[in-house]
Amino acid sequence: MSYLTLFGALARKRVIILKEYPVNTLTQLVVTYMFFAAIFFGGQAVAGPAFTDTLPGIIVGFFVWTMAITAFAGSARSIMQEAQWGTLEQLYMSPYGFGRVILVNAVVRVLESLAWGLAILAAMLATTSQTLTLDALTIVPLVVLTIASPLGIGFVFAGLALVYKRIDNLFGLLNFGLLFLVAAPVDQNPILAALPLSQGSALLRTAMTEGVPLWELPAGDVAVLVATAVGYVLAGMLAFGFAERRARRDGLLGQY
Repeated sequence: MSYLTLFGALARKRVIILKEYPVNTLTQLVVTYMFFAAIFFGGQAVAGPAFTDTLPGIIVGFFVWTMAITAFAGSARSIMQEAQWGTLEQLYMSPYGFGRVILVNAVVRVLESLAWGLAILAAMLATTSQTLTLDALTIVPLVVLTIASPLGIGFVFAGLALVYKRIDNLFGLLNFGLLFLVAAPVDQNPILAALPLSQGSALLRTAMTEGVPLWELPAGDVAVLVATAVGYVLAGMLAFGFAERRARRDGLLGQY
């Protein structure tokens, strides 16, 4: 029950922040949609019917990319914001422990990324008049496993934020890197399935564009997705723990 209390508190905190800065929240949504609109209308003007044939896959890829950005940047940005606000030390005083607070906050960020992704997906489908298969029993587990790998990378950057404080400029570079991972040709080069997002994005395209349910997807591909999700989260947590110990040793937690 105490973990439910912690989850509820962190979720309410995130909702309050989004409501207190409505212009920033709406701008984030509008800019993301405009980016897709530029791709859609530009692609139609340049490629015509050939672009339309690939549009369902592009929509799914953009859907995954939107959620990945939110999950990836959420952990690191939350650490940076807490340091700016001077409340980072309070998290260490929590009876739950700082590590548990960060983990539960990561769950909140995953749910937030899903909400952002669904909002953008609805806007994309309305703009393009396309239809996709949206089976919750298939999409939700695949989305959670897919977003887990960028979340693990987010833990690494959260650790960097503890030590180096301002790492904003790295986010822009990593955002485009995530876009490459979403579009990685896993079918042509299976080794790319070990990279973050790649395997999950491919499976989501199959499920959403071809209507294949989760239990009919290749078991080996699903196993690779589970392995990459768990592996990147564990690696990210280990990296975060190392950075946290260094920050504590060097007395950096109370500085910004």
